[in-house]
Amino acid sequence: MAAEVAGYADVAKRIIDLAVFGAAQNRSYKRLADFTDTIGNRVSGSHNLEMAIKYMYSAMMQDGLDVHLEPVKIPHWVRGKESAEMILPRAKSLAILGLGSSVGTPPEGIEAEVLVVQSFEELKHRASEAAGKIVVFNQPFVSYGETVAYRAYGASEAAKVGAVASLIRSITPFSINSPHTGWQDYQDGVKRIPIACITVEDAELMWRMAQRGQQIVVRLTMAAKTLPDADSFNTVAELRGWQHPEQVVLLSGHLDSWDVGQGAMDDGGGAMISWEALSLIKDLGLRPRRTLRTVLWTAEEQGGVGAQQYFNLHKVNMSNFDLVMESDLGTFRPVALQFTGSDVARKVMEEVVKLLAPINTTKLETHGEGTDISPWMQAGVPGASLHVADSRYFWFHHSEGDTMTVQDPQEMNLCSALWAVVAYVVADLQDMLPR
Repeated sequence: MAAEVAGYADVAKRIIDLAVFGAAQNRSYKRLADFTDTIGNRVSGSHNLEMAIKYMYSAMMQDGLDVHLEPVKIPHWVRGKESAEMILPRAKSLAILGLGSSVGTPPEGIEAEVLVVQSFEELKHRASEAAGKIVVFNQPFVSYGETVAYRAYGASEAAKVGAVASLIRSITPFSINSPHTGWQDYQDGVKRIPIACITVEDAELMWRMAQRGQQIVVRLTMAAKTLPDADSFNTVAELRGWQHPEQVVLLSGHLDSWDVGQGAMDDGGGAMISWEALSLIKDLGLRPRRTLRTVLWTAEEQGGVGAQQYFNLHKVNMSNFDLVMESDLGTFRPVALQFTGSDVARKVMEEVVKLLAPINTTKLETHGEGTDISPWMQAGVPGASLHVADSRYFWFHHSEGDTMTVQDPQEMNLCSALWAVVAYVVADLQDMLPR
C-alpha cells in the first residue's frame, strides 16, 4: 500500500506545481474576490444567498464540471434595525450585533438596569438580583469551543432568572471594538428574550463600572424577526470517476455566511478551494477511479442545516462514501491534515500526506472536524479537514472584519494544492479507505 501511494509522487508534484507556480497560481484567490465583491455577505434565507448559489452554479458549469442543485429548506432570520446605548452612569453608544434566531424588542426598545456577570456559575449565585434586568456576560475567552456556550445559551440562562434581555461579550480573543455575531439556541419551555453580542471593550467597561458599585442602565432596540423557512440549495459539482463512479470522495465548504463583512474567510475560502481542487485535476487531464464531488453547503451557520438534509438524503449510499472533507476554519497557510477514521485508514492517510513534502505539510493530525461532515463521521465514514495557521481566525470571525483583506493568495494556493492532492489520490487508489 505504501508503495502504491508513493507511486503518486509525480502526479502530486504536477498538481502542486500547477496550483503554486503554474497557470492556476492565485486563481482560487481571484475567484473568491470576484465572488465576494459581486455578492457580498449571504445569510441563510436572504436574496444574496440565492444570488450566490446561482453565481456558483454558473461559474462551475462554465468551468466544465457536472453541476446540479439539491433543494433544501433553511431558516430565515432577519436582523432588522438595531441599536444599544448606555444611559447611566454616562451616555455612550454600544456597538452590537443581534444573534441569529433572537427575538426583537418592543418597538420602543427595552430600557433596564444591567447585571454584569463573568460566568453562568456567577449568574446562578446572583439569581436573586437578575429579575427585570439586562444580563451582561463578560466571560473571558478561553477557546472558541468552550466560550461559545455563552453565545449559544446566554439568552435562556438569563431568562431562567427573570432577565428581560441579554448582552454577550463577543466570542473573540482580539477586538478593536468589533462585535461578532453567530447563532444562538433558545431552550424549549424558557421565555425567549432578545440577545445581542457587544464588544470586548464595552463588556469590560461595564464590568469595571459594576465593580465600582455604579448603577448601569442600557437601552436596547432590536427589530429582529424569524420568517417562515426559505427554499435553498446545496450546490454540487462533480468529476465523475472512470472505474467506480458510484463511489465518492466529497470535498466541501459552506456558501452561506453571516450578514456582516463579506464572508470571505468564513467560509468563502473553503468553498473556493473545494472548487479549485476539481479545476486543478481537470486542467491536468486527470480522471480518478472514483467520483470527486464538491458540495457547497447552504445554511451551515444555523447549525449545518443544508448538510443534515444532504446526509438524510444520501446516507442510503453510505458504503459508497470513501472520504468526506470539509474546509471551514480558514484558508491561511496550511499546517496539517486532520483525519478521523480507522487505524488502518490512518496508516493509508499517513502515506498520502507524505506526497505533500514539496509544500511542507506532511503532518497528519487526529480529529477531522466540520459541522457539515460530522453526521458522516459519526456514522463511521472517514473524514478530513484542513488545519491552517489560524491564530487570527477568530479575530475576524462573524464580524464586519471578515473581508478579502484577511485572505492571502499564496496561502490559498497551498490550501488548494493540499486539498486537490489528497482528494485525487484517495479517489484513485485501488481500494477505498478501510472503515
